[in-house]
Amino acid sequence: MKILIQQMITGISIGSVYALLASGYALVYSLLDFSNWAHGEVCMLGAYCCFMATLIPNMPFALSCLIGIGGAALISLLNEKLAYLRIRNKRSSNMFLMIAAMGLSTTYQNLANALWGSKFKQLPRFFKTASLNLNGIFVGTTDLLCIVVSLIVLILLLLVINHTRFGLHVRAVACADSTARIMGIRIDRVIAMVFIIAGALAGLAGVTYGMKYNVTPTMGNVGLKAFIASVIGGLGSVPGAIVGAVLLGLIETVVSGYISSGLRDLISFSLLILVILIRPSGLFGVDVPEKA
Repeated sequence: MKILIQQMITGISIGSVYALLASGYALVYSLLDFSNWAHGEVCMLGAYCCFMATLIPNMPFALSCLIGIGGAALISLLNEKLAYLRIRNKRSSNMFLMIAAMGLSTTYQNLANALWGSKFKQLPRFFKTASLNLNGIFVGTTDLLCIVVSLIVLILLLLVINHTRFGLHVRAVACADSTARIMGIRIDRVIAMVFIIAGALAGLAGVTYGMKYNVTPTMGNVGLKAFIASVIGGLGSVPGAIVGAVLLGLIETVVSGYISSGLRDLISFSLLILVILIRPSGLFGVDVPEKA
């Protein structure tokens, strides 16, 4: 029983990282109806920004984390301003947005490999103690940090979306952008702010993931797991993305611990296919015309 509880805590920890990324996917999809495939690489670049900041003498690690989060937010905004906005202004199909995102993803991954090499980089840890003994249950301090920080940030995100003027604008644009424009909402500004928020969430995911594991040019592939979580919860739904991410993290951890770690990805993608076949709108029933 104690081992199961440890596995579940680890699963929730991984799921919390997925949830940060999946929320960004959901926010962007709700406004632009396309899957931002470069989102995982924004997470990766945020982790590298944090790592580079730690190399500065006497730099507090907390400030390095903020630099990583801010760097990811800036990169996400540049993606929107320099690529996606230009495509939208030309009234091109959303398919071109997805193609541009794929190009950015490949570019960033190769750029990171050229700048930092393929060797693992390790971020410092906040706590000297690797794990806590809670009545025979050993819980990693980094796992607890991931869970607590993600929980606070995601609650704040939901409060912003549901109880602020900016959140009202986001929901209005997601519902009917043409009507929102007529009502005086500056759509491009709202979209830019959403990309900043999504980038900051990705940066936080990169920092926590880097502390939990390592920082590598291919760590952006975790964005694919976040996309699966977003589909499971319902594309365009932030609460659905969070639930789907935690569920996916738990399933992966249980499969790795009790069956085989080699089957973890197989189970994840099988679950994705199963959800698309049985309930294409996801667990939260968001009605979307396509899943691409």
